[in-house]
Amino acid sequence: MQLKDFLNSINDNKKNLITDNKSEKLYTPFIVNRCLSYFTDTILYANEMNRNAHVDNKLQYDYFLNSVRKRKRFSRWMKQESSDDLEFIKEHFDYSNKKAKEAIEVLGKEGIKALKENYSRGGKGG
Repeated sequence: MQLKDFLNSINDNKKNLITDNKSEKLYTPFIVNRCLSYFTDTILYANEMNRNAHVDNKLQYDYFLNSVRKRKRFSRWMKQESSDDLEFIKEHFDYSNKKAKEAIEVLGKEGIKALKENYSRGGKGG
């Protein structure tokens, strides 16, 4: 069983997948809570289970299975944007991610463009 199987059973088909200890161990409450927190109608359920993280996996799964209304829900994972400008600033000034993001805000697009024009890494095409 995979994450998508558990999410489909909670959201759509309402079939209880946790029948033994093995399937209970495959259930990962943190990830399921995170996936359900993307939707306005399930965020409070996910928050309640985050507050009660000490509860057994089976109980958390049963809570979602019996509380969440049947509906198709799909969301892509939110990923942190990776920016060429961010990598350039980090390398050029030897900054951390946080400092580089602040520098991007201060420099703006024009400032970064000017830096890139004057920047040379050396070597054969750089």
